[in-house]
Amino acid sequence: MLFAAASCNEQKTETSKMEIATRDELTFTSGYSEVNGLKMYYEIYLPPGQADEQAKPIVLIHGGGSTIQTTFGKSIPLLAKNRKVIAVELQAHGRTNDRNADLSFEQDADDIAILLKNLKIDKADFFGFSNGGTTTLQIAIRHPEIVGKIILGSALAKRNGVPAWFWDFMKQARLDNMPEQLKTAYRQVASDTDGLQIMHDRDAKRMVNFKDIPDAQLKSITAATLIIIGDKDIITPEHAIEMHRQIANAELAIIPGAHGAYIGEITTIKDDFKDSDIVIPMIEKFLNKN
Repeated sequence: MLFAAASCNEQKTETSKMEIATRDELTFTSGYSEVNGLKMYYEIYLPPGQADEQAKPIVLIHGGGSTIQTTFGKSIPLLAKNRKVIAVELQAHGRTNDRNADLSFEQDADDIAILLKNLKIDKADFFGFSNGGTTTLQIAIRHPEIVGKIILGSALAKRNGVPAWFWDFMKQARLDNMPEQLKTAYRQVASDTDGLQIMHDRDAKRMVNFKDIPDAQLKSITAATLIIIGDKDIITPEHAIEMHRQIANAELAIIPGAHGAYIGEITTIKDDFKDSDIVIPMIEKFLNKN
């Protein structure tokens, strides 16, 4: 949250660039897909022993200034035990290029919808964290036909959902103040490390110009929804409670800890961190509920 019209061109998945790799003893495929002028990077993890068509997909959407691994590196091994995990990197983030246009949550939502079409996935569950949670809201609003269930991790829908100081901070945001873990992670994977400043500035500008999601749009969401925040989150409890009231089929969990600590987001990890601190069992219970 600190960083915090679609192209009509023919879309295609660049299967020729798909690779099989191993990370932390997890085997996954990765590739790039042509999406609205982007070459969007994605990774796909399958549960052990399950074929692609057997596993139910969940799409992971990272936070601002982040990569797949900085947001979900601790969660993916747990989720991938039972689910087909599709993790993406959005415009100007990580391994995905910039399209020389301002960021918007609506555009991110449209990009992900096209990516899933390219990957021949008709419907999926979605888990977005921070800025990715706001993008997940836009997916549920703009593309309800592709949505199963949604998990909103520390998502912002209204400007009053964060303390007033946040907006003054964003007006003065500088790359020097970006967490070192996020800068290091970007440089490790990006093909053009000079893009770090571009990513930072685009994320900051998007947040400075953030506009409330109208009540009518929030109330239009019919997908089963799990809202999660930390009790020391930048998102206020009052905001999470109000979203819970506006989204008809929603559940709410307030977890001890800071912004993203409940999923092991990289900037929150402390020396005493344990996998059992992550709320994946609660998420799986929600996803498996009829």
